[in-house]
Amino acid sequence: MTEVFSSLFIAALALSLLLKLWLGNRHIQHIAQHRAAVPVDFQDTISLEQHQLAADYSTAKTRLGLFSAILDTLIIVALTFGGVLQWLAERSADFSHSPVISGLLLIVGVSVLSGIISFPLSLYSTFGIESRFGFNKTTPWLFVLDQLKGLLLGALIGLPLIALVLWLMDISGPLWWLWVWLVWSGFQLLMLALYPTLIAPLFNKFVPLEDRQLKNRIEALLSRAGFQSQGVFVMDGSRRSSHGNAYFTGFGRAKRIVFFDTLLKQLSHAEIEAVLAHELGHFKHRHIVKRIVLTFILSLVFLFLLGQLLHAPWFYQGLNVNMPSTAMALVLFFMVLPAFTFPLTPLSSLLSRQHEYQADQFAASETQASDLISALVKLYRDNASTLTPDPLHSTFYDSHPPATLRIHHLKESN
Repeated sequence: MTEVFSSLFIAALALSLLLKLWLGNRHIQHIAQHRAAVPVDFQDTISLEQHQLAADYSTAKTRLGLFSAILDTLIIVALTFGGVLQWLAERSADFSHSPVISGLLLIVGVSVLSGIISFPLSLYSTFGIESRFGFNKTTPWLFVLDQLKGLLLGALIGLPLIALVLWLMDISGPLWWLWVWLVWSGFQLLMLALYPTLIAPLFNKFVPLEDRQLKNRIEALLSRAGFQSQGVFVMDGSRRSSHGNAYFTGFGRAKRIVFFDTLLKQLSHAEIEAVLAHELGHFKHRHIVKRIVLTFILSLVFLFLLGQLLHAPWFYQGLNVNMPSTAMALVLFFMVLPAFTFPLTPLSSLLSRQHEYQADQFAASETQASDLISALVKLYRDNASTLTPDPLHSTFYDSHPPATLRIHHLKESN
């Protein structure tokens, strides 16, 4: 069984990588083939220069993604068949005989090692690609500060949670996976509630929307949609990037509406209202709740599966590990799982795109569809989103429908 599992994992890992490389190269070639002309639906609103900027930007990001996929695969191979995980487990066990402490050390060791290796990609993405195309506003000091804050938060929040999980896995018997799932689900709901007021302000400044005319329009829309929130806020997204966005955050009574300051500069009041109506469409169709429930169901299934593998010698030995433990099981499982589930990615993307169409339809019923169309065109243009993605690549990766299809659906709703 050990050799069979090793072979299956190698095959799944290789298939996932080859599929990513094939899809990425298809995407790059498709963009290049359509770089010379703006799609007909956008010729009056997006110039050829802007279209080609988006093509080059998307190509650069895709190439970085391909390199990242290769690097991630090499890291996994080194950790497993290269013996790095075994070495980390031995050093952790030498430091402490406590399963929880040695397990924490193992998980921290893997995280730190992976972070160090992938850190240059983050640097290049921010100060290479984003800067080259004029989007980056982050200073080196702000970038370092963000990294340090993230590490500190990860330690303060993540380490106690992981310690609790490892402890439950040791003492809860055969049904440990159910107890861990309950703790993890509760933690996720708690973070949804606390994020807007405790975590997000550590990274960005949020101020109440001051534009009275726009605020009145928004409050009227919220009233029509039956949506209650703790307020409408503007975030200083321009400190880090010129990309524009808007989103809901929080859970239950802690919901907030957040606009990037860059978005408010890009769009008219009518267009901002239409964008917000789209976000409200997700609320009215209960998309957020449905996604949370789906996430909880999948996490329960995965933890149950891990429970069946926890005491299976072939699971560890098939990945070149000779020191079974609860922490090692967690590391191996969540390292191996993506290789087997990546081919299923289009299912998640399909569900997300269906939700986007439904939210667009709601926005068209509450505001002018033409306002949402013009807002989307400006966002595609100003964010340098390609108008000509490869259809198969889009099927796998894109949570939103391609621009042409999305706007075509909105025009039909008029």
